[in-house]
Amino acid sequence: MSMKTSLDGQIALVTGASSGIGMASASALAAEGMRLILAARRVERLEELGAQLKELHGTESLCIELDVRDQEAVTAAFGSLPPEWRAVEVLVNNAGLSRGLNPLHAGSTQDWDEMVDTNIKGLLYVTRAILPGMVERGHGHVVNIGSVAGRDPYAGGTVYCSTKAAVAMLSRALKIDLLGSGVRVTNVEPGMVETEFSVVRFHGDEEQAKKVYQGLQPLSPEDVADAIVWAVTRPPHVNIQDILILASAQATATTAHRKTE
Repeated sequence: MSMKTSLDGQIALVTGASSGIGMASASALAAEGMRLILAARRVERLEELGAQLKELHGTESLCIELDVRDQEAVTAAFGSLPPEWRAVEVLVNNAGLSRGLNPLHAGSTQDWDEMVDTNIKGLLYVTRAILPGMVERGHGHVVNIGSVAGRDPYAGGTVYCSTKAAVAMLSRALKIDLLGSGVRVTNVEPGMVETEFSVVRFHGDEEQAKKVYQGLQPLSPEDVADAIVWAVTRPPHVNIQDILILASAQATATTAHRKTE
């Protein structure tokens, strides 16, 4: 019978930890006894989360104000970690966003840059900073947060879907790079999850964001966090390569059953 891998006392780094899937993942990993490095742009939210995790689980946490798009900041932040925080066992590359729903010929190049710089380049910068230590120690786990949109394109999502397809391919290729190293890689691809994601997409328009989830029950961030914890607690000889997790009412990126009142 396969034994669950214990994470007690080990270190997890979660990017985009100030809300949504990142915050839920940090909480779920803290419940497993992990120490948390929490990274995001909104450091005051990280500090609130750290205090909550300390109260709930006795969790030690280190909060880092970080924009993953800034390569120099990423290198500096993770190159200067205190010695007791350097042995990152689980990296959750969660920082990501979508902007707008325009077709390519009417799209904003500023929106494109933000998506590519965050969803692809930011993920690469953080992974490049953390991965050498995992390889040197002979164990670790990289969890990349992709999307069903990386499998199924939808109207107005040309650039976002492309960035998440890149995350899927990057995850598969990284697994080849790491063969024999003891480091595992998992790509988690959620469907509709009720977070701040749609508010960000619509540049703060909360009414438009609410319509995304109208008539159905989307996933919660905790649903995705549960899948992440399951993947990283498998025995060392088991690598969960891909997890596609959808709401029961969703079949593809563009196909869902919505109840009408």
